[in-house]
Parts: sequence; structure tokens; C-alpha cells
Amino acid sequence: MMTRWKLRPRVAACALALVTAAACGGRQEAVELPPPEVTVSQPAQRDVQEFLEFTGRTAAVESVDVRARVQGYITKVNFTAGAMVRVGDVLFEIDPRDYEAAVLRDEGEVARLRAVIARADSEVARTQRLRPSGAASEREFEKAIADKGSAEGELKTALADLQAARLNLDFTKVRAPIDGRVSRAEITAGNLVTVGASGGPILTTIVSVDPMYVYFDVDERSVLRFRKATIERAGRAGPEAVREQRVPLQVGLAGERGFPHQGLLDFVDNRVDPATGTLQVRAVLPNPDRYLTPGLFVRVRLPVSATAPAVLVPDRAVGSDQDRKYLLVVNDQQVVEYRQVQLGPLSDGLRVVREGLAPGEWVVVDGIQRVRPGITVNPHRVSLELRPSPSPETKATPAAS
Repeated sequence: MMTRWKLRPRVAACALALVTAAACGGRQEAVELPPPEVTVSQPAQRDVQEFLEFTGRTAAVESVDVRARVQGYITKVNFTAGAMVRVGDVLFEIDPRDYEAAVLRDEGEVARLRAVIARADSEVARTQRLRPSGAASEREFEKAIADKGSAEGELKTALADLQAARLNLDFTKVRAPIDGRVSRAEITAGNLVTVGASGGPILTTIVSVDPMYVYFDVDERSVLRFRKATIERAGRAGPEAVREQRVPLQVGLAGERGFPHQGLLDFVDNRVDPATGTLQVRAVLPNPDRYLTPGLFVRVRLPVSATAPAVLVPDRAVGSDQDRKYLLVVNDQQVVEYRQVQLGPLSDGLRVVREGLAPGEWVVVDGIQRVRPGITVNPHRVSLELRPSPSPETKATPAAS
């Protein structure tokens, strides 16, 4: 017991000596952290054309509601629903027997009146020969001429009735008024079709398929910008200037990548709708393969500038400082600099920089959150991977649903 109590002060003294020695001789200096690593790239340079993008719908150039022009029972439907038809194709047949009888009756009336006129001609000629000898009076001669004129007038009326009867007989065959795709038959064989003051019921509809219209609405700011570009190209703005310039545009459908369909600007409305603040615009697209149908949702890309060289950076390299946009640039001393920039549209996945950046500068594209202006960094230089522009002539395959 005595030995253990004697050893404890010695052990404590040794421990205290070791702690004191460590405190006096083990003083460490602060470790300096290495500069943060960032990825930098020089901006890409390429010719860029600025576009405005809108949404719209396709519409048929011609659309017709097919109606009967005479009443009667439908005896035959001569088309397949959804088929292509040509002008003059017989779509429906209406029972023609009543109209054939009307034609025969009017033809008989015309024949009778022609016989009456022939007899009146003879009577006029006879009284004219007998009048000098006194065998026929002047009154008889005048009556013969009047009877002939009355018969000729009745003949004209009868010919008009015959023509109307023949038209009605022809209308018993309901024909396609335009080339296009026909819908289903709204009224089938055996049903009675009546014709009223407002027209008869719709039998079917036909829409043209080539070319195809695209209607879309343009906001006021885009309208002013596009008109400014039109004045720069043609010296004037207006619907006729747009049509004369044959302004191209590109159209993409839902499920398609890019804008594979090409068209021309065709029509600009004459006023901005004050309720929506938009102006309706129309384009026309060729559709020889009948790929487009009326009523489709489309994306429209409209050029508003000529092709010009531009500087582009990845969109992720752009920072936001309230209402300002900026880039971080690494200079020759590997120090980060702040650059306020004016941006343009996206082009093939890259953002156009209109002002604030020179082509040969190194822009921080990855790690922008780890650095701030004025610090030194360890830049890792890489080249931008440019996405190839999709060919507008190649149609994209719709995505599988």
C-alpha cells in the first residue's frame, strides 16, 4: 500500500512534464488549402440565326361540308370512310325517279310549245300574204304576230323549267366538290334527306391534305421585332411584304425532335387582338406524303435575323445576380473575374452571348458554385462538345407512346 501511494505522485509528475513539453515544443502552423479546381472552356464560335418559337395548329386549306341540294331517299353511299376522293366523284345517290319524271314532263312541254310556235309562224306568213288582197285584215295579222310572241315567251319559260329539272336530276348524285380526304357518312342509305331554307343536313365532310396551313399566334413584342427585321430586309413591313419575301419557317410535331417540316409564311392578320395581345399568323406547308392532318398541335420556329457569327457558352455556365446575368472568367494569372453579359437565344444546346465576353477567354463551365471573383483557382481546360445541328430535311420518327 505504501509503495503504490508513493508511485502515484511520480506518475503524475511525469505526465505533467510530457504535456508541458508537448505544449512548448509542438506548436503547429496553419495549413494553407490548395486553390479550388474548376473546369474552364473557351466559348464556341459559329454562325447563328436567331429564331422565335410559337405553338399552333394545322388546318386544311379547303374544308367542305357536303350537303344534298335536292330532297329524297338516299339509295347508295359510294365511298369508304377516310378515303381520298377527287373532284366529281359520286359520294351519295338519291332516288332519281321523281326528278326523271319532272324532266320528261318539261321536255314534253317544250316540244308542245315548239309546235305552237311553228304553227304561229305559219299563221303569220299566211296572213301576211293575204293582207294585200284583203282576204286577211290588219287585225288578224297583228293577232298572229302576238300569238307567236306569246308562244315564244312560254317556250323560254319551259326551257328554264327543263334546265332546272335536269339540274335537280343531276343533283341526285352528290359529288365531291374538292380533292381531299372524306370523313364518314353522317346519313346512310335508306334515310330521307330534306332541304330547307338553311340547307340540308351534313352528309359528310371533305378536307384537302396538300398543302396544309399552320395557324399560330404571335405576341406584340415578337410582332414588333419581326416587323423590324422585315423592314431591314425589304424596306417595308406588311402582309404583302411578308408574302413577297417568302419567309421560311420550320415546324415540328409533338413527339418529333427539332423542326423537320419546312414551310413559308403566307398570311399575317390585319390587327392585334386586344383581348389576348396577339396577332394571328399563317404558314403554308407542302404535304405530298399526307403526313400532316388538320388539327395537329405543332411547334413553329420563325427566323428573325440573318445568319451572323456569334459566341456561345453552355447554359449552365451562366449565373444570375438578381436581374443581371454574368459569367466567371479565369484570366492569365488564374484569377476569377466577374463579367456581366447580355444573352441571346439557345442554339443547339448552347447560349448565345451578345455582349460582355471575348471569343478567346476561358469561362468557368463547371464549379461556378465553388468560386467567387478575385480568388485564384486551378483551372482544368476542356473543349466544348458541340451538338450537331439537326438536319431540317430529315423527318424525325415520332416517339413511342
